[in-house]
Amino acid sequence: MNLFSCFILFLALQRIGELILANRNEKKIRDQGAIEYDAKGYKFIVLMHLCFFIALISENFYFERGTNQFSIYLLFGFAGTQILRYWAIRSLGERWNTKILILPGQSLIISGPYKFMNHPNYIAVILEFAIIPLLFSCYYTAILFSILNLLILKRRIGIEEKALGIKK
Repeated sequence: MNLFSCFILFLALQRIGELILANRNEKKIRDQGAIEYDAKGYKFIVLMHLCFFIALISENFYFERGTNQFSIYLLFGFAGTQILRYWAIRSLGERWNTKILILPGQSLIISGPYKFMNHPNYIAVILEFAIIPLLFSCYYTAILFSILNLLILKRRIGIEEKALGIKK
């Protein structure tokens, strides 16, 4: 198994584990009376993430992409995104999931990375959509999905902030 295949397997297992955690947290928070916002928009996020992996694998295979002279630096960047993502997930605790589920009357989390920035998990995902393809010289995937991700997240963040009562 080559480096690219190992990395994709790692990402797939990581995402499966995250979905298991998200589903467990979703059930708990729904049982507490959480309200879901933008249920219809969620399917586009799932589709985009699935297409990202298909595009990444396809570009790597068809164009015979490989690592480049910047890959080691990008790998460190990827590690940084993982630290930020899991710090955000840990800080949200049982409130973290992949949907916009809001418990009425609960205050915002202001610990962990949320002390320093809004939406640290989204920032990590934005960086991942650029870094992961660039690690393996998949430039088309990096450009296309970075743009798609930004468009989808712009909409999602607006909906999420409105649901949370965050004023701009």
